[in-house]
Amino acid sequence: MPMPDDAAPEAARSVRRLFARRSLRIPGTRLGAISFPAPQDSRSHWHYWWQAHYLDCLIDEHLRDPRGDAMAEARKLARGIWLRNGGRWRNAYYDDMAWLALALQRLDQVEERRRPRHRERLLGDTLRSAHTQELGGGVFWNTSRDYKNTASTAPAAIFFARAGETARAQELLDWLRDRLHDTGTGLYLDGVRADGSVEGTVERAIYTYNQGTVLGALVAVGGPRNLQHAADLVEAISRTVADGDGVLPMGSSGDGGLFTGILARYLAVAAVAPGLRADVAATARSLLERTADRIWSQRLQVDRATLFPPRQDGPVSLSSQLQAWMILEAERACR
Repeated sequence: MPMPDDAAPEAARSVRRLFARRSLRIPGTRLGAISFPAPQDSRSHWHYWWQAHYLDCLIDEHLRDPRGDAMAEARKLARGIWLRNGGRWRNAYYDDMAWLALALQRLDQVEERRRPRHRERLLGDTLRSAHTQELGGGVFWNTSRDYKNTASTAPAAIFFARAGETARAQELLDWLRDRLHDTGTGLYLDGVRADGSVEGTVERAIYTYNQGTVLGALVAVGGPRNLQHAADLVEAISRTVADGDGVLPMGSSGDGGLFTGILARYLAVAAVAPGLRADVAATARSLLERTADRIWSQRLQVDRATLFPPRQDGPVSLSSQLQAWMILEAERACR
């Protein structure tokens, strides 16, 4: 059954109704509460990188419905993130900063700014500082600088590709392929940990969001070799990550509640990418359609809004609802 046109709008409306708050109660700002019901001590919980994905979702909403107020909400959210982060854009995690850099980059692009704002330049310079030749390349995960991983390197590659720094983005992709591509599954491993040796130790965990960001970087840089690698990755995701019904797995809370939403975002980007094989684009669309259908069929009405699976005991995590919103927007974007 085709997904109804009101699925993505309903997810957007529900997240705003249940989670959107003023940042530090200051007018003209927004921030997403980390759960519904919101924690009593909401001032001590906010999750920087979740807010970056909330910002990306609002931009998705604006692109789908330019006549709505999503851009006004996005500007308020950007202001709220800066305020809640102590009047600064940077934090201690390069992957967090890469997510926010990507969302702010999109915000600037939608506003058709000829030059990036200071905030985007600042985060871009910070990501460049984390791209070193230690452990052979890649981007550090945090300011401890003892771990380089896919979660920081692939989003940074997307950012640099969008900014026109194609050579740097390709260098990051080459490092990922050389150090973290698992030939057995066709998927990308988590990272390389410094251990005193030149090579470091590879951490072999596999996460859905890492597949998505590598896919997004391959498509953003483009070219025959990258697009072939992108095709291989989509097929590996379909074969290894999705269940027997072609549905992607979904975490329910915490950081993991966002992981498959991120994968969905970049599957949608790949599905409409020029030069990607038609059969691979069809596979990406099928994964999105089947996953979106599962989410929509299991929705739950509460407090004049809609909550999406997986169902949880206790408070509902913002991350899981942003994930559902991302998947529904992704499915609609690549129809």
